[in-house]
Amino acid sequence: MGTQGALAGKVALVAGATRGAGRAMAVELGAAGATVYVTGRTTRDRISEVGRATETIEETAELVTAAGGVGIAVPVDHLEPERVRALVERIDRAQGRLDILVNDVWGGEALIEFGKKTWETTLASGLRMLRLGVETHLITAYYALPLLIRQPGGLVVEVTDGTAEFNRTYRLNLFYDLTKNAPIRTAFGLAEELKEFGGTAVSVSPGFLRSEQMLDHFGVTEANWRDAVEKEPHFAIAESPRFVGRAVAALAADPERARWNGKSVFSGDLAKVYGFTDLDGSRPDVSGYFRDVVFGEKEATAADYR
Repeated sequence: MGTQGALAGKVALVAGATRGAGRAMAVELGAAGATVYVTGRTTRDRISEVGRATETIEETAELVTAAGGVGIAVPVDHLEPERVRALVERIDRAQGRLDILVNDVWGGEALIEFGKKTWETTLASGLRMLRLGVETHLITAYYALPLLIRQPGGLVVEVTDGTAEFNRTYRLNLFYDLTKNAPIRTAFGLAEELKEFGGTAVSVSPGFLRSEQMLDHFGVTEANWRDAVEKEPHFAIAESPRFVGRAVAALAADPERARWNGKSVFSGDLAKVYGFTDLDGSRPDVSGYFRDVVFGEKEATAADYR
């Protein structure tokens, strides 16, 4: 199903839209016609602890507008309740409604110490991860949901890494495991609370994401990303951020999106239902690939799952 113009008149907040999946989701919501408030800590005047000065919320807002929507950049640290409250009040004054909340705040990649026992890790880093990936989501939901439920049909998307099924496998760092499972339960709980208001809450995860940081990690660009497959064979199943962006836009445009209420899904799971593709025309199925090939030891390649 196409989403062009499907979200005209709708208002979205993408919390954590500086780069990666958050930026792509904001752009695709804009391409569907939405007015999109994009938030984050990195602006053209100030850099967050992530330390990537070239990716800013102003640039994201400009991309949203260029795609056909209206992009509005608002600098917000979602760990500061008063800043989040002021953001929602601004949206209320200007728009009088909020139809879509995408909770994508993160920024804790540099804090992860994979492979270490809990007592061997840096406690401050682990607790910071929980604050960045859990507390921010709860603060944002607390202030944004009263505006979102003002009209029936509101959508909350909790963005994380992995689905409930996929995350049955331990994520190799306790703090990271807890951080990335919390949004799944948050969506599950909010699904129950939003039912009576005609709202829907879904946990959505990209697959193996070709984010700006991941491309830099492998020393490649979006144009030559396949060169990284030699170093990391599973990168062959990787998807661009726009794939999960299209997943969220399709979900938001679906009048029957309540069928997903409380569920956790990969972008590839939604692609099977809605028919959208990645930028190269493929539909990477990361859940099937990891289930069958990585964990199930099936003789197949990533090409069989694109």
